[in-house]
Amino acid sequence: MNAQIINYELLRTQVDRHPHPALFATISGAHLYGFPSADSDFDLRGAHILPAKEVVGLDIGDETIDRSYLESVSGVEYEMDFVTHDVKKFFGLMLKKNGYVLEQLMSPLIVSTTPEHDELKSLTPKCVTRHHSHHYLGFAANQWKLFRKEAAPRIKPLLYVYRVLLTGIHLMKSGEVEANLLRMNESFKLPFIDDLVQQKLDGAEKDPAKSIDLDFHEREYTRLLKTLEEESARSTLPEVATAKPELHDLLVRLRIS
Repeated sequence: MNAQIINYELLRTQVDRHPHPALFATISGAHLYGFPSADSDFDLRGAHILPAKEVVGLDIGDETIDRSYLESVSGVEYEMDFVTHDVKKFFGLMLKKNGYVLEQLMSPLIVSTTPEHDELKSLTPKCVTRHHSHHYLGFAANQWKLFRKEAAPRIKPLLYVYRVLLTGIHLMKSGEVEANLLRMNESFKLPFIDDLVQQKLDGAEKDPAKSIDLDFHEREYTRLLKTLEEESARSTLPEVATAKPELHDLLVRLRIS
């Protein structure tokens, strides 16, 4: 399979332009999930550290910074979307049933890191709960609606459906955050995944799907949705996150350092 080459040096320039120090910056989106098209945007995600005066003073700094850039590489123009949350907001999201921020945190596609990033990753097991299944159930339902409402259905939302369902099932069974669809399918062994991914890799981001059996994929969607609900019900994961004391201590250290 052919995958879009990641220019880490170019991506680091976006981190360097950020108005605040980054605790970490990683790549999310289709690159993390294992199926970027040749023209896929680059989704950078991370956490920034507001200075103490912008937290305790009257002029409060931005909790969330969302910036988009257009870059040209070898004649091909890419959009880079860089979203970061201040560490207090990011830590708070880690304590909620938000699988998205845990995927960003644990992404192996690292653009910028710090020792505190490693410390934060070590706390992920204390943030995963049985109720993270609701995040993936809702996300899958939204992507399925998007896939079915289009007159010419695209591969991307269909792959997102399978990606989030397999991520949720894997999380409920193992407690491990894994977002790469191909890596997960090594154990799930869904025979059609490789073909769908290859079609996405070979085409453009907005290309319609080819030779898609809608009835078959609706049955698979329904089956995997039920599997996720069942794995959530039998999961031995905790009811609530327990990492708050450690996250509090880390936040204080970051603010006063």
